Amino acid sequence: MAEKTISKVVYGGKTLIDLTSDTVTADKLLSGVIAHDKSGAAITGACTYDADTSDATAASAEILSGKTAYVNKIKVTGEMRNNGAVTGSISKKAEAYSIPIGYHDGSGKVTISSTEQAKIIATNIRAGVSILGVTGTMSGTEGAKAQAKTATPSTTQQTILPDSTGGYNYLSQVTVEAIPYNESDNAQGGKTVTIG
Repeated sequence: MAEKTISKVVYGGKTLIDLTSDTVTADKLLSGVIAHDKSGAAITGACTYDADTSDATAASAEILSGKTAYVNKIKVTGEMRNNGAVTGSISKKAEAYSIPIGYHDGSGKVTISSTEQAKIIATNIRAGVSILGVTGTMSGTEGAKAQAKTATPSTTQQTILPDSTGGYNYLSQVTVEAIPYNESDNAQGGKTVTIG
């Protein structure tokens, strides 16, 4: 028969030790701490719920809103805004997206607006130029209609432009006729030269 542990000691009518009314149990004693229960048996603590938070540095703004934690032995309620999945878009070359302060769940995205994405196609980009991973194929003559014109010399300045009708948008060539030159006999026995 196992020897019973001593939980109460009375000497000369005086109680020196009395564990019989103690309520400590292993699950309520900090992990690793040794004590005796009400029967006098040694027990080793198993509770891991307590921790030394004196070196913790988190502030309420760094803890998610609605959550609580203990910092330096004080219960702190979080104030950090929960932004969840933040999304945004940019539509101009120099535009930037400002990330809002707070928590992000990692699934948010910032993209180029769909209107601008639709413009970034190979036929809108000059051949040999790459923009955002799209290499251009445009030669520069797509949709262009050329006109060839002939101009008659004049003694005044002329501006040669494509005709406003016919859908022309540039000149492929301009042919300038030779300046007219004519010689004829005159009544004085000489020659008259007419230029132009």
